[in-house]
Amino acid sequence: MPTSSEPTPNANFGPNDRTRIIHRLRRLEGQVRGLQKMVQEDRECREILTLLSGVKSALESVGEEILEAYLAQCQADLEPPTPAQLVEVVRLLRK
Repeated sequence: MPTSSEPTPNANFGPNDRTRIIHRLRRLEGQVRGLQKMVQEDRECREILTLLSGVKSALESVGEEILEAYLAQCQADLEPPTPAQLVEVVRLLRK
């Protein structure tokens, strides 16, 4: 993984990873639109919070999937990352 002064490699997902990630992100997009609609319709807070919790979990899950794909695909042609570089990637995901 490059340092802050080096360019970050572009996402180079394999076709299966890309398709799976895009489908999950589209599903998330629909859930977020559902949240917007629920707020506009003044739905019960409990319903909104339940869907919001699901959206957050799904977003974290797709982030982990992107991280896995990054480590498998994007790092394949580069030198193995150091432990410090791996920690940096995990910190980016947790922000």
